[in-house]
Amino acid sequence: MNDTPIGQAPGGPDLSADEDPDSPDGAARQSFFSRLFRREALEGVSRRAAPGDADLAVNLRRMRRLKVDDVSVPRADIVAVPNDASFADVVAAFRSSELSRLPVYDETLDQPEGLVLFKDVALRYGFGAGDAPFDLAGMLRPLLYVPPSMPLAALLQKMQSAHIHMALVIDEYGGVDGLVTIEDVLEQIVGDISDEHDEAEEPLWQEEAPGVYLAQARMDVDEAERAAGLPLIDPGLAEEVDTLGGLVIRLAGRLPVRGEVVAHPAGHEFEVVEGDARRLDRVRVRLAPARSAEAAE
Repeated sequence: MNDTPIGQAPGGPDLSADEDPDSPDGAARQSFFSRLFRREALEGVSRRAAPGDADLAVNLRRMRRLKVDDVSVPRADIVAVPNDASFADVVAAFRSSELSRLPVYDETLDQPEGLVLFKDVALRYGFGAGDAPFDLAGMLRPLLYVPPSMPLAALLQKMQSAHIHMALVIDEYGGVDGLVTIEDVLEQIVGDISDEHDEAEEPLWQEEAPGVYLAQARMDVDEAERAAGLPLIDPGLAEEVDTLGGLVIRLAGRLPVRGEVVAHPAGHEFEVVEGDARRLDRVRVRLAPARSAEAAE
């Protein structure tokens, strides 16, 4: 599928006030994100930088090897509306999801037509706007289409240049495989971005009993190792596996099902507590008794 945004004019992207909050003053002005990802910026971080600066530098380096597939929302979790949805249906979708943008499709999600903004719906049909016929097609904004293998840094620059903050992840058959927003990308640099609507998330790692822990599958492997006090991954795989869920999938050789226990070469066990046909959500980590005592010491 062509990755040109739907509805984009031949001369350039469809720029709007909502999708272009920080438009550059002129062509000569250098892109903020271009400066952000310059090699010199990464290599020039002082060893005596403040802790926050050091974390930022680490995140920037890590982002250079992350792909779209590493942060995208899987297809099963995408909230979207059909192009024949009524005003009440669209409002209900926004209300239940608490999202500000939703993809719009024709018949199936594999036939996307664009995205609709809550702000557009509210300004055109809310606040006592009257009984004007609901025209969803007239409010559609363009989407980006990207492959799962695209580097995150490239996606961020593409979003900035096109002034489009949502992209659908397209597989090799042209079907929709996931969705990623600019917020998903920025969180890889600055950490979680929460607003007043976000509920407190469960901790990434919590102890249930001595040597037994409940962990989020999205937890970075290096963070899990620090929490466990033990190495969990072979150094040779460190570049290939980023998350605890990825480690469990790698050990199993496939995506394990809920309730399945996956053995670790060192004697640890990973029990799938929550997940679906596309990903793991939570796992229970049981450290080998001898190694658990070693970690406690």
